This record gives sequence, structure tokens and C-alpha cells, in this order.
Amino acid sequence: MTQKLFTPLTLGPLTLQHRVVMAPLTRMRASPDGNVPTALNALYYAQRATPGGLLIAEATPVSWQGHGHPNVPGIHTAAQVEGWRRVTDAVHGRGGFIFLQLWHTGRVSHSSHQSDRAAPVGPSAIAAQGTTLDADWKSVPYEVPRALELAEMQPLVDSWRQAAARAMQAGFDGVEVHGANGYLLEQFLQSRSNIRSDRYGGSIENRCRLHLEIAETVAQEVGAERTGIRLSPWGIANDSGEAEPVPLYSHLVRELARLKLAYLHLIEPRASGTGKADIFREGQPSAAQTFRPLWPTVLIDAGGFDRDGAIQAVEDGRADAVAFGRYFISNPDLPRRLQTGAPLTPYYRPTFYGGGEVGYTDYPALDAQAA
Repeated sequence: MTQKLFTPLTLGPLTLQHRVVMAPLTRMRASPDGNVPTALNALYYAQRATPGGLLIAEATPVSWQGHGHPNVPGIHTAAQVEGWRRVTDAVHGRGGFIFLQLWHTGRVSHSSHQSDRAAPVGPSAIAAQGTTLDADWKSVPYEVPRALELAEMQPLVDSWRQAAARAMQAGFDGVEVHGANGYLLEQFLQSRSNIRSDRYGGSIENRCRLHLEIAETVAQEVGAERTGIRLSPWGIANDSGEAEPVPLYSHLVRELARLKLAYLHLIEPRASGTGKADIFREGQPSAAQTFRPLWPTVLIDAGGFDRDGAIQAVEDGRADAVAFGRYFISNPDLPRRLQTGAPLTPYYRPTFYGGGEVGYTDYPALDAQAA
């Protein structure tokens, strides 16, 4: 009997041949000159492409202001569009599908990443607790952000629309709005980082406004059937976290459902969501079980899954597909390994961020291991 995880799934206009999705993974290996994807990036994604399989490319800033890490690829210049075209051509050449995750780091950026060395921006002038990497790869404390002015909100929304349009020019099959992990959209969403008194702060409805405006704008630009969104309702990444997330995220998911997006991508609370360490929080509720009744289209679940857990989540109907991150790094042929029950190559965390081929394109597939 074939497990449902390995059966086709309709995702907007696409027909996936299996339900093992590659999660968006920051790897910091774009060109330092212009933050352009390279031939090495194209090889990395091509290695992980399968006929009818879905890859979600790494978080990609929608503007220079949105950058917050060294050597991440952008989607706001012509050169970046051409660089990404090499990636999408490589994935499509293997019969795969690929979405681009659209990103703005907000207050967890650093002035060294800003073109004018200005303070990073956020909903309010509240610094996150912790450290980040500056443009010289040095660990530095988060800075106090500048609160975005009301007049800046429409241009901010427009930057996401423009980025989505460029993603389609680069050959992506769709886009994912990054509304999770303590970055700009989640900063507006959560009361710990948003103390505004205008139409973007205060009530749940107001704090959800930016998520909804951006999701609707992106969907209008590229089609709702080619737009997804990622949320982390119980996440604690980048000094995020809402004391009572269910009322907040229930409202957000209900309103997003009206847009009829292609999918909702949830991060389970047992995983922290940043990749800095293997943090698993036990005794937490299931994000998929909590919000599945509110979501009418495809639900992708992510966060700390193994083979059995992924199979069970899809069989139970909690999720329609399951996204894997770290094990997709070290197993370029992960869907095949999961389907056959083959052993998984362990990942090596020190090579997650930055560098070259090592820990990026040198993990062997099963055929190479057997040779």
C-alpha cells in the first residue's frame, strides 16, 4: 500500500507527484557582489529537484532595506533576477517546481546591511534581544530599530508586489510570503514588538493588517493560486513570541483564507525555526491540528518531522504535505530515501551558513554512496 505522502497533490495549477517539500533554508552562499545567485546555487537546487516535487527557495529580501544577513540572494535587481533564472532553469530541467520565499528582516537586520548604514526598521523602536551577524560576519547585538512611519507602509507593500513580479520574471512557479520566525511581518503581528497606536497597531485586526495587505497584493500580482504564506504561531525565533497566539493567529488564518491562496505553510511549535540549534519544545500544541479547520486549501506542515511523523500527518489529514529542512541539506534525494526507508545522511551544522561546496553540494545521493 502506497502511503499518501508519496501520492500526487494538486497545488494551484501544479500537480505535485509527491508531498515531500523542501523548506526554505538560508545558506548565505550568494555572490557578495550584488547578492546574486550563482552557478553553485543552481547546482544545489538542481540536486534536490525531483519530477513533480516542490522546492521552496531560501528567504530572499524584497529590497535592500530587507537584507539582514551576509551573502543572501535578493530579488530586487535585474542581476538577481538573472541569477535566479539559472536556478529555476536548473530545477525545471529536472522536472521540479520551485517557489521563492519573499522576506524582509525588519528589526533583526543591522545598520551594516543597510545601504545608507541607517538603523534597521520595525513596527516600533523596540530592539530584539540577542545577536545577529553584521556585514563582516561578526556577531553583534541587535540595534534599536527605527519605527516605520505611516507614509512608508504603502511603499513597503509595493516592494513585495515588485519582488513577486520579479520572481515570476525569474521563472519561479510561485512565491511564498515569509510571515514567520520573528521577521518584519511577524514583528507587526505580535504585541511584544508592536506598540503602535495607528492602524497597524493595537488590536488584533490592526496588527494583522500588514500580513493581509501584502498577501493580497502579492496574490493580485502573481495569482492567488501561485501564492503561499508561512506562519509560526508558537515560534520563538529572533525574540518573537505571543503570550496567547491562538486568538491572534486564528483571526489571521481566517482572513487569509478569504484570499484563497495556494497554501498555508505552518511551523510546528516543537521546532524553534531559526536553525541556530536543535531546539525541540515538548508538550506544545499542534499548529496543523489547531488551524487545519480554518484553512480551505493545501496545508504544508514543517518542524522536526521524521519519516513516520510525516507519513502519519498526511494520513491523518492534519497536513496535505510536509516540508523538511535540515535533512534536505544532507540528503539531496530525500524524497526517494523517505519512500524507500533508506538511511538518512546526518547533517553538519557548522557548514549551514556561508562557505562554498563543502556542506552544500557535496552531500552524496544514494547512487553515489553505493558506487
